[in-house]
This record gives sequence, structure tokens and C-alpha cells, in this order.
Amino acid sequence: MMKRRSNANGRARDSANSTTSVDEEVAWEMRPGGMLVQKRGEKSDAPAPNLRLRIAFGALRYEISASAQSTFGELKKVLTAETGLQPGEQRLLFRGKERENGEYLDMCGVKDRSKVVLVEDPASIERRAVEMRRNAKIQAAHRAILDVSREVDKLAEQVSAIEKSISNGVKVPELQITTLIEMLMRLAIKLDNISAEGDASAQKNLQGKRVQKCVESLDVLKISNAKVKPVVVTTKWEPVVTTKWETFDPPTTAAPWVLFD
Repeated sequence: MMKRRSNANGRARDSANSTTSVDEEVAWEMRPGGMLVQKRGEKSDAPAPNLRLRIAFGALRYEISASAQSTFGELKKVLTAETGLQPGEQRLLFRGKERENGEYLDMCGVKDRSKVVLVEDPASIERRAVEMRRNAKIQAAHRAILDVSREVDKLAEQVSAIEKSISNGVKVPELQITTLIEMLMRLAIKLDNISAEGDASAQKNLQGKRVQKCVESLDVLKISNAKVKPVVVTTKWEPVVTTKWETFDPPTTAAPWVLFD
């Protein structure tokens, strides 16, 4: 009988120890905002102390203040203002272990003046690099299109001048029109070689239409120019007297005679 009681008590103690072990496992709860956080034990009415934390981010060092009962996810939001990294781009390590967003600082052993290491997420670094390359490509396209636009402006002025001359009946050398067309076609090829997207692509198409319009205008002006008869300017030659001979007028009165005895 005693032996059975002893076995029963032993099993009861084992069961109690097993229950205690399960209770010590980390439990999680859902906050109203949708964040999954580490479940705390009994809540205390005493305010949580503020901790001064030392944040190491590469060669940079930050010192911030946070409540001891803050989560690492809330700490990331504070660090966003300091580092410019969004919470999803941050990884926080404490005591050599990456901490989850829902873990509380004090329950992980974070104390005043504790050091927390901030590391940018590798995927975020790659996305940032891709975005920088994309922005650089877009800026280069904008600059190239702007250069072409300035050249089109100059050639368009020449097209307008030729159109004005022909409308006034002045024949223009055909070589001048042909040269302009060739220069515009070179600009069209230059535009085709520019890789553009988004707003840059719209600007590229706009300049392409300007070039096409100038070429079409020159083709029409070339036909009109062939119908213009050259104006022959004749000059009548007249002799011009450049030397005037000097004349001497006779004296108006005769010189008096002098008589000598």
C-alpha cells in the first residue's frame, strides 16, 4: 500500500513537473493591431522603466530611449526615424540572436545601456541596389532625350526659315533641304537607341513625332521649292563722273593802266 502511494505520489510529482515545464514555454498572443507578441505574465500597475539602448548599425552608433515593455517590432519603428530604414528592412540582434518583432525587451533580458545590433535585411539591400540602378538609367534617358530635344529645336527653326523663304517666292538651294533631312534622320536614329520607360518613354515618343513632322514638312517644301523660278537680277551700268575739272572765271573788271612820263 505504501509502495503504491509512493508510486502514485511520484507520478503526481512527475505530472506536476511536466505541467510546469509546459507553462515555462514561450506563449504568444495577438494584439489589437494585428501584431503577434510574446505573452506576458501577470500585469503590474507599476510603470515600466525606460531603457537607454545603444544601437550599433555598421560604423554608426545611436542611443535611443525605449520602454522596457516595448517589443522589438516597436523598437524598429523608433529606429526608422534615425536610420531611414523601414521596419521590414531591419533585423535586430541581441546577445548574438535575431529577435522577433513580438518579443518584449525586458523578457529577452534587455537592460539599461544594453547593446542591440541593427543589420539591414539582405533582400532590402538588393532591392535598394536594383532601384538605384533603375533610377540612374531613367535619369540618363532623360538627359539624352533633352539633348535631342535641343537639337530638334534648332533644326525646326531652320525648317521654318526655309518655309518662309519659299512662300515669299525665294528659291532655296536643294542641298540645304537635303542636308536638313539627313540631320533629322540622324536624330531619329539617336532616339531609337535610347532605352526609356515611364515618363522618359513618353518624352521620347514626343520628340520622335517632332522629328517626323519636320521631315514631312521638308518633303513638301522640296516639291514646292522645285516650282519656284529663280529671280534674275539685272543691273544697268551707268558711267559715273568722279572728277570735276576746275575752271577759272575771267576777271570782272580790267586792271587799270599806269602811265609813266
